[in-house]
Amino acid sequence: MKPWRRNDNRILSYAAAGSGPPLVLLHGWAMSATVFNEAMLELSNEFRVLAPDLPGHGGSTAAGDYSLDALADDLQCWMAGLELSDIRLLGWSMGGQIALRLAARAPQRLSRLLLVATTPRFVINDEWPHGLPDAQVQFLARGLRRRFSATLDDFFARQFATDEVSDQRLLQLQQQVSPAVRPPQVEAALAALETLRFSDQRESVATLAVPTLVMHGEQDAIIPVAAGRYLAGQLPESRLQLLPGLGHAPFLSRPRDSFQLWREFCR
Repeated sequence: MKPWRRNDNRILSYAAAGSGPPLVLLHGWAMSATVFNEAMLELSNEFRVLAPDLPGHGGSTAAGDYSLDALADDLQCWMAGLELSDIRLLGWSMGGQIALRLAARAPQRLSRLLLVATTPRFVINDEWPHGLPDAQVQFLARGLRRRFSATLDDFFARQFATDEVSDQRLLQLQQQVSPAVRPPQVEAALAALETLRFSDQRESVATLAVPTLVMHGEQDAIIPVAAGRYLAGQLPESRLQLLPGLGHAPFLSRPRDSFQLWREFCR
């Protein structure tokens, strides 16, 4: 991991491998750039792959503000500091929400947008049925305060549908890429979860004119597949790739298939 320092001395930690056009990978809530280790190995022969840790996650310094705008600002400054352009930007789960905000703020830097298990709104309301009940998200927050590690372990296990991964593969993932490997700071996880509770990007997605691949597992128990269908229907230049039988993290359960889709879209 490499450190990049902001003007306020906060450090954004990131992994980098390969050369060629930049491919930036944004991880999801409570995870770290470690989740993309296999992707970096697989894709670094064709792209310059970069995977930052979000603030308060992995090796990155905590932030005072975990709103989508603040997180996007940190990453936008990091991309400018590394002089990245013509970026293929991939966001998974919460990373996809941040990618949507980055695409709205700095479309000139992006050539492709990839959204994996992404939603414009995480929590249900009267006009949005394609999310989790707010009570369930608050229950998750209470679990983090009482049993932080165990709650993150449970959340990680929920990312896979029944029989999606073998017991051996699940054990490997738990030992190598789960939150237990590089856990987020408690306050960062709680603050980012609050951002998920209240953020809503439905009004802005229709204006994003960046070629976009929307990938969504049909058995996703965290973000319903209907949210992916909504995004693909609203984004002006999008293509929807549904993944039968897969859950919230298809690039972990079916890495070769996922990486091939990413590679073909990013070329």
